[in-house]
Amino acid sequence: MKNLLNEVSRRALALFDQAIGAEQPKLYFNPQGEFKRIFEHLPQLRRKYRPTPWLANTHAHLLYFDLIKKRRIHLSYDRTDRLIMQDGGVTGIAWLGTDLPPDAPTIVILHTITGTPESMRELVRDLHRHTGWRIALCLRRGHANLPMPVPKINLFGSADDLREQLAYIQEKYPASALYALGSSAGTGLLVRYLGEEGQKTPFKAAFALCPGYNTESGFKNVHPFYSKMMTKKLFQKFIEPYAQTWQNTASLAKVLEAKTLFDFEQAYFEMAGFADYSSYNQSTNPIYVFEQVEIPLLVLNSEDDPVCSIHNFDPYKAVVRQLRSVAVVTTRKGSHCGFYEGVKETRSWAAKLAADFFLLQAASERL
Repeated sequence: MKNLLNEVSRRALALFDQAIGAEQPKLYFNPQGEFKRIFEHLPQLRRKYRPTPWLANTHAHLLYFDLIKKRRIHLSYDRTDRLIMQDGGVTGIAWLGTDLPPDAPTIVILHTITGTPESMRELVRDLHRHTGWRIALCLRRGHANLPMPVPKINLFGSADDLREQLAYIQEKYPASALYALGSSAGTGLLVRYLGEEGQKTPFKAAFALCPGYNTESGFKNVHPFYSKMMTKKLFQKFIEPYAQTWQNTASLAKVLEAKTLFDFEQAYFEMAGFADYSSYNQSTNPIYVFEQVEIPLLVLNSEDDPVCSIHNFDPYKAVVRQLRSVAVVTTRKGSHCGFYEGVKETRSWAAKLAADFFLLQAASERL
């Protein structure tokens, strides 16, 4: 009788998992590289990711993440520092955990396409809780209502600005080991920077959450609803509040015609400080330096992501399997940056994976 009940339970769970899309993550990596050892010590990847049952639909998952969960997180940052870049532009760093010992590790977070300290609170909180480390959320130009004395923005961020922000962080906490996480558009900056720096980066390890890979083509695959909605947000966040800043921008009229993210990204190169799209793309697109990443970089994508489509990864699967320092994990469900699990109380499966990865790398550094 007991065996019969166990078999019934097993089959019921299998049917339930099938219904909600629960599967063990797929791993893409070079078995001769660094991630063979790393994956052996991340048990989370040997179990199924079971999304919150009532968020199995990709759109429900994303809308819950963006419209409900973000607004329920209560978090007060310790402070936000404004930084003046070499050209006079303004960026910022929002801090959590400044009361920790000076040698406590610091996770540098690179935010989403319209990210702010408020929109990033859940990820900041989760990484701080899981690791006990300091968090430095690097704010790009034009985000979080920062002044824009210099007419320059970049949807993915500037590697040069990031270098200045990192120099500031290292000046504040010279004994702190640095780790990095990029979320959505922030992964573009993360990978671009890591590829440009190679072994010179101060980061010990990095995590890319829901990248779009090739920024020249990735926006073509965004679901039309989200593409149009996010384009409107770009106007609301970066164009309309800074109307005087852009009044002498020759290409402004073309940018204002954009209806989709792809159109916007193709047209706004002058706002990013470039004379044409080609030079902008060559200087910003992470895919051109992807293979030059030298530190452990763990990438996570969901196969049902309606914003950063899994199809963006397809051309690079074979490349990843040749790289020693880069691995990609994909899950059947998770939507865009959500990856919620649990029923009554939702929690981020992705944040736990990133934290465990960082803790594992920190432990290996001490050996």
